[in-house]
Amino acid sequence: MFQKLFWLAFTLRVATCDCHHERRKEGFKRANARYTVTQVGQLPPQIHETSGLVLGEKEGTFWTHNDGGNPAEIYEVDPKGTLLRTLPLSPLANKDWEDIAKDDRGNLYLADVGNNANNRRDLVIYKFHPSTPERVESIRVRYADQRAFPPTADSLNFDCEAVVWHQNKLYLFSKNRSKTDRMVKMYAVPDAAGSYEATSQDSVYSHAMVTGADVSPDGKTLALLTYGKVLLFDIAQGMNLEYPTHCLKIARAQTEAIVFVNNTDFVISNERKGELWKVTKK
Repeated sequence: MFQKLFWLAFTLRVATCDCHHERRKEGFKRANARYTVTQVGQLPPQIHETSGLVLGEKEGTFWTHNDGGNPAEIYEVDPKGTLLRTLPLSPLANKDWEDIAKDDRGNLYLADVGNNANNRRDLVIYKFHPSTPERVESIRVRYADQRAFPPTADSLNFDCEAVVWHQNKLYLFSKNRSKTDRMVKMYAVPDAAGSYEATSQDSVYSHAMVTGADVSPDGKTLALLTYGKVLLFDIAQGMNLEYPTHCLKIARAQTEAIVFVNNTDFVISNERKGELWKVTKK
């Protein structure tokens, strides 16, 4: 009963969200009149907690994966959600897989960086190519500004569900769980195997928690997905959060993954319901 009430309250909160705070604090412009949002697919039962999306091996397909505690495998699906391929990744363990990224050479970066309690010391991003999944490199991450595990309640900003690859670096965006500090921090580490201390490169205000991210194929637009909204940034001059452009309200409940399909349009997935939605610029 409690869980039902929780999800009902969560769904209502997402449905009533808007871009007011982001527009006032960061200068985002409204974008809803510029886009249409259409459900295009439904994921199969095997993918019951979709938490990341990237373009797949075949044209028009996607790789996705389940959230933590599920089998260590990724799934290739078509736009309708039909399962085309399951790729096992043993002996890896899905402790808390929260996002997946892809570079310009076809390598995938599977981010085991979920950190709800802000107390993990084993954050890692696995790098591999789908053609040789047995050859996995580990990119271990520690946040340079985290001093306590966990920190105090007003400093819970070391969870991450959004990772992108851009110009030989991986960028991680914090899921701002603090009720008093709504700034989303952007960290960067190299895309090569090793252990790295990630330093905060930039930050931006978001009233809603960030749950996914992607960069457009031309490298000019960054999209940050939140519960209920998508925040767009112009990164043509470099990866930073200095040029917010538009905020798009997408009240589709627990949206946790996003991928550009071209330079303007993207697909998002809903973790709890397994829905695939396409957001198309008019």
